[in-house]
Amino acid sequence: MSTRQMTTASSELRAKIENKTATIAIVGMGYVGLPLAVAVFDAGFPVIGFDVDEKKIEHLNNGTPYLKHLGSNFAQDFVDSERFVGTTDAAYLAKADIISLCVPTPLGSHNEPDLTYVLDSTREVAKILRRGQLVVLESTTYPGTTRDEMLPILEERCLKHGEDFFLAYSPEREDPGRKSETMQSIPKLVGGIDEISGSLAHAFYSRVVDNAHLVSSAEVAESAKLLENIYRAVNIALVNEMKLILDKLGIDIWEVVDAAATKPFGFQPFYPGPGLGGHCIPIDPFYLTWKAQEAGMPTRFIELACEINRRMPEIVVDRVASALNEDGKPLKNAKVLVVGIAYKPDVDDVRETPAAAIIEDLHGRGANVEYHDPHVAQFPEMRKHNIDLVSVPLTSDSVGHYDAVLIVTNHALINWDLIAMNAKLVIDTRNALSNCSELRCRLVKA
Repeated sequence: MSTRQMTTASSELRAKIENKTATIAIVGMGYVGLPLAVAVFDAGFPVIGFDVDEKKIEHLNNGTPYLKHLGSNFAQDFVDSERFVGTTDAAYLAKADIISLCVPTPLGSHNEPDLTYVLDSTREVAKILRRGQLVVLESTTYPGTTRDEMLPILEERCLKHGEDFFLAYSPEREDPGRKSETMQSIPKLVGGIDEISGSLAHAFYSRVVDNAHLVSSAEVAESAKLLENIYRAVNIALVNEMKLILDKLGIDIWEVVDAAATKPFGFQPFYPGPGLGGHCIPIDPFYLTWKAQEAGMPTRFIELACEINRRMPEIVVDRVASALNEDGKPLKNAKVLVVGIAYKPDVDDVRETPAAAIIEDLHGRGANVEYHDPHVAQFPEMRKHNIDLVSVPLTSDSVGHYDAVLIVTNHALINWDLIAMNAKLVIDTRNALSNCSELRCRLVKA
């Protein structure tokens, strides 16, 4: 690194990072951006929270939290401090020394990467980009996005990366609802498009989290994030397929997994379910398959896993129909209660939840469907689904009125004994009733 480089923009930014006077702008105040904003704020940096959603910014500026798993104290701390500004005005980004992009990366209609939010945000940053700023992408994407897609847009300002401005990639790794790990305790991967950018990003995140791990390039960090989630998707698909096989053989997959997990090495337990949910695992594999196809490489293994996981909601509905048929009742006009619609236990997050596909399929086959979820009072608007339902109370009397109770998400707050004692028929996709003291319902594991 040259003396000129060290004494200009990079050294000035490093000094601001070290004394925590660098202003950090976070673009996107959702499930990725807001936890990062809280962590950066708690580390002592001034924070600008930007989002196009006026309601989110209004909540933050009023001290009203909207992501339950983050608790409530942080929102009031934002309001009481002069170190946080929430805004919908992109011009505020010019005040920032470090700009973190935490925007959605969904799939298109043909499972191709949709970088609309990333590219639009990058264009907004390019309008205000100045000497000495570091831009970091946190959204999950395919290898090469930071360098090949973002960098050309930013360089339109006639500034040179690694000297005038800096660009890096650092994927979020938070698991909402997981109490054993926090944003601060989860190691943070960091990779720059050049050595100086990586070093500056590492210096910043090292002051926010306990362990920031610097890798050689943005492409390595991008690929590592995909590997993490594809690893989970493939192993979940494996155990889902194992479940389908063992069902035919009359063997309990849950007992089998628990038995295999007694081995102290060479095995990590994964559990079957009604399908994949959340923003990452159902989507991220397709980012790699698309990039691989561009390079002329087949991805049969990953694609097979995605196919198995995507079939699970339909298989679950088939199992509901079969269970009802065994009781002499057709699925059409049957009253079905879906228990849990969040994509995972103990959160209010319904992104890509398999419950949406399950409910729509049940409706399509003529069932009368209601749901109960202590964390989700009303089914929110979704890009691919339009479900106009609200959560119904769960009581001993109400449960008994349904022809079938379908367990999709095993929240800790749900009274499973109440269901086990009062339901007629339960189709359990999560082994949620395994610890109930007594079963009066007919239980079908699915």
